[in-house]
Amino acid sequence: MADRFFNNLMPDLSQTVAEDGDSLMNLLAMPYSSLSHHLKRSALDLKETVVIETWGFSGQLVHDFTLYSGTLGTAFLLFRAYQVTANANDLSLCLQILKACDAASASSRDVTFICGRAGVCALGAAAAKRSGDQELLNYYLAQFHQIKLSNDIPNELLYGRVGYLWACLFLNKYVGAETLSSTTIRQVTEEIIKEGRSMAKNGSSPLMFEWYGQRYWGAAHGLAGIMHVLMDVQLKPDEAEDVKGTLKYMINNRFPSGNYPASEEDMRRDFLVHWCHGAPGIALTLVKAAQVFGEREFLEAGAAAAEVVWNRGLLKKVGICHGISGNAYVFLSLYRATGKSEYLHRAKAFASFLLDRGHKLLSKGEMHGGDSPYSLFEGVGGMAYLFLDMVDPSQARFPGYEL
Repeated sequence: MADRFFNNLMPDLSQTVAEDGDSLMNLLAMPYSSLSHHLKRSALDLKETVVIETWGFSGQLVHDFTLYSGTLGTAFLLFRAYQVTANANDLSLCLQILKACDAASASSRDVTFICGRAGVCALGAAAAKRSGDQELLNYYLAQFHQIKLSNDIPNELLYGRVGYLWACLFLNKYVGAETLSSTTIRQVTEEIIKEGRSMAKNGSSPLMFEWYGQRYWGAAHGLAGIMHVLMDVQLKPDEAEDVKGTLKYMINNRFPSGNYPASEEDMRRDFLVHWCHGAPGIALTLVKAAQVFGEREFLEAGAAAAEVVWNRGLLKKVGICHGISGNAYVFLSLYRATGKSEYLHRAKAFASFLLDRGHKLLSKGEMHGGDSPYSLFEGVGGMAYLFLDMVDPSQARFPGYEL
C-alpha cells in the first residue's frame, strides 16, 4: 500500500523550523504572504505551459472538450487566473477556448459540468458575463436550456443528474439567481431523491445509488458526490433527514483507520485515498454537512478523514482527482470551516511539497502525471489551480465540486 504514496515526513505546525539546505522545510517555515507569492508565480508559469501544451500546440483543435481531461479544463484554469489577477488577457483567451469547446461539444450527449456539454455552456455564460458580452451570454444560456436529461441517466457527478444539477447551481452563482429556475432545480432534485430512496429499500442507508452495477461511495460516482450537491439546494425536511442519515450510515461503516470504502461491493480494501474514491472527497462532503446541518458529528468525522489524508494522501500522482493537488483541498475546507491554523499549515505543506519537488519527481518518473498530463483533473493543470487557490485560502474551492 505504501507504494501508492510518499511517506509524509513533514512536521506539523508547532514543529516547523527552517533548516539550512532543506528547501522544503524552508518553504514550510516561510511566512504565508511570502509563500503565496511563490505559489502565485509558479501557478502563472504553469498556466502558460498548460495553455501552450493544450491549446497552442494543437492548432487550436479540440479533441477532448471536457473539464476533466480536456481543453475546457484549460479554460477553467484561465477563468480562475482571471479571478485572482484580473488579467483581461486570461479572460479573453478563456473565451476563445470556450468557442472551440462549444463547437467540439455541440453533438455530445453527456450533460454534466465536469464531463459534458453543461460545463461548456455554464462556464461560457459565466465568462461572457464577466466580459460584459450580453449577446454571447444569451447564446450560452440558450444552449444550456437545450440540454435534455434522458430517462436512463445515472445520478452521479461525472456523468449523471447531479453533474447537471451542479452546472445549474454554478450558473446561478456566476450569472445570477434564478438563471436556472428553482422549478427546474426542484424537478431534478426530486428525481435524484426518488431514485435514491427506491434503490435504498430494505437497506441501512436512506439513499443509495448505482453506477455501472456498483454502489459507489466516493465523490466522482457515488454517495459523497451526490450528497454534496444535494446540500447546495433547498431540501424539504424529510429529504434533508435522508441526506443526513446517508452520511451517518457512511460514518458508521467507515474503516477503523478513518478511511472509507470505494463501494458497497468493496468493503474490505482500505487503500484508496483519492478525491474520487476514499477519504478526501468524503471529507469535503462531511465538512460541508457540518456547515449545512450544524451537527458536530460531521465535523469530527471530516477531521478524522483528514488525518487519513495527512498520513496517506501524499500520493505519487499530481492531479486533482487522484493526486496531491486534490487532497490539499481537504485541509483548505477544514481551515475555512474552523479557522484553525493547523489545517492551513497542512494545505501549505502539500502545496509546498509540489512546489519544491513536483517537477523533479514527475521528470524522474517517481510521480505520475496522469494520462492527460496537462489537464485539470489528472495533470499539472490541477497543480496550477491549487497554487492559485492558495493565494487566498478563504476563497479556495475544489474545482467542479465546491461552489
